[in-house]
Amino acid sequence: MASGFYVQPCEVYGNNKCDEVIGLDLNLSSMSCLPFPSLSTLENNSAVWEIPFIDETRNHKRVKLEHSADESIISTNYSLYSGSASGSMYTSGFNSLSRIQFRDHISAYTRRYLAAEKMEEAASTMLGGEPEEEGSGDGMKLVQKLISCAEAVACRDKTHASALLSELRTNAQVFGTSFQRVASCFIQALSDRLALVQPLGAVGVTTKTIAVSSEKDDALHLVYDICPHIQFSHFVANTSILEAFEGESSVHVIDLGMTLGLLHGYQWRSLMDSLANRTGQPIRRLRITGVGNSGERLEAIGNELKLYAQSMELDFDYLAVESNFENLKAEDFNLIDGEVLVINSILQLHCLVKESRGALNSVLQTLYELTPKLMVLVEQDSSHNGPFFLGRFMEALHNYSAIFDSLDAMLPRYDTRRAKMEQFYFGEEIKNIVSCEGPARVERHERVDQWRRRMRRAGFQPAPLKMITQATKWLEMNACEGYTIVEDKGCFVLGWKSKPIIAASCWRCF
Repeated sequence: MASGFYVQPCEVYGNNKCDEVIGLDLNLSSMSCLPFPSLSTLENNSAVWEIPFIDETRNHKRVKLEHSADESIISTNYSLYSGSASGSMYTSGFNSLSRIQFRDHISAYTRRYLAAEKMEEAASTMLGGEPEEEGSGDGMKLVQKLISCAEAVACRDKTHASALLSELRTNAQVFGTSFQRVASCFIQALSDRLALVQPLGAVGVTTKTIAVSSEKDDALHLVYDICPHIQFSHFVANTSILEAFEGESSVHVIDLGMTLGLLHGYQWRSLMDSLANRTGQPIRRLRITGVGNSGERLEAIGNELKLYAQSMELDFDYLAVESNFENLKAEDFNLIDGEVLVINSILQLHCLVKESRGALNSVLQTLYELTPKLMVLVEQDSSHNGPFFLGRFMEALHNYSAIFDSLDAMLPRYDTRRAKMEQFYFGEEIKNIVSCEGPARVERHERVDQWRRRMRRAGFQPAPLKMITQATKWLEMNACEGYTIVEDKGCFVLGWKSKPIIAASCWRCF
């Protein structure tokens, strides 16, 4: 065991106990210590766990423990586990742990210690795109103060957090530099989380319902028109679907989320064009099933697609399934023998990644039982579902800083379209990641490797994407300089200056 891991006397910050210490849903920072509920020896002692905040130099990288005056200070060095005099009073408690539990605790220490070291690296990366005239020193102070505020919110120190929020609001501007703008979204998210925090001793946080607004709809359409994220997803999906439909005359697409709720059905209009104009065997029948929670919107999109299919002289059938994904059943889709089935899921399934993961596993099993020839999966390639609040906060700050930096390259600073996208689309995602907990937190983005493991466990086999040349050409024609495409084990990852944003992959059942 590395001798660098040890426990010191605690330097108490105020009288507030952090949320993770008392076992609440609000998680502590990556610098906090994992509590040891299974260590009976520590439980029986009158130890008070306290977590220091990050100061501006962020030197607090070790967790400390304060005992009552009659207790000695414990050091988790070799002597503690070898049964020497200095550690004998705790040996029996630690020996009661299984080796697996022990490794888990040490692994948790390691992850959090490394996360603390990465904070400065993340801050430097966030500020990498800032103009020199804005002053890198001011930007670094903004980063440090933002992280300190997140620490205070995590520990439910409303007084300290509110004071920091007031200071931060004077420096974060909706029309400022890219980092000032992203900071404004995180400040609002921290403010929302602080407002939902219950008094010390209560469990978790209260929740709020986020309604779909017309501003968010407008922002979604702007993201589709200006950013390459969604259009790139549609391009990769349709290219793969056309390949799966090659030589087939009766085809069926199940669209989870129905084009993200975008009116006009842009993705499927493009597919209809390609099917109507393809060489070889003509398409005899195209069926599309849209799945979503808004029956009215599903019907509106379906009616537009029917009119468009008529103009293309395609035999087209549309079915709207108003349901959440967890309640889907095979009989909902009216499958027909002989038709080729493809499932399309773009930025949808991360909403099912919950603490138990049972909901997502159940949905994937239902989709697998439909035996599609191909399933297209596009998800954000980021880690916004970690168990610790500050870890999620830091990862989201890093990720959305890259996205806001890309918007700098596409639109002028004072363009109101950019402000709409940032505040009502990306800003809403940030709020959900930072301010919500439990079932209300639906923006649970995960890395592409995690999706690979999950899809394989559900029975799906990878269908590697091979159109890298086409994808690269598409990007050159439809996105500004700075966007990149990387092939990663058969998946395509769209990124901004080496920072991954979304990942597209394809899967088959046989």
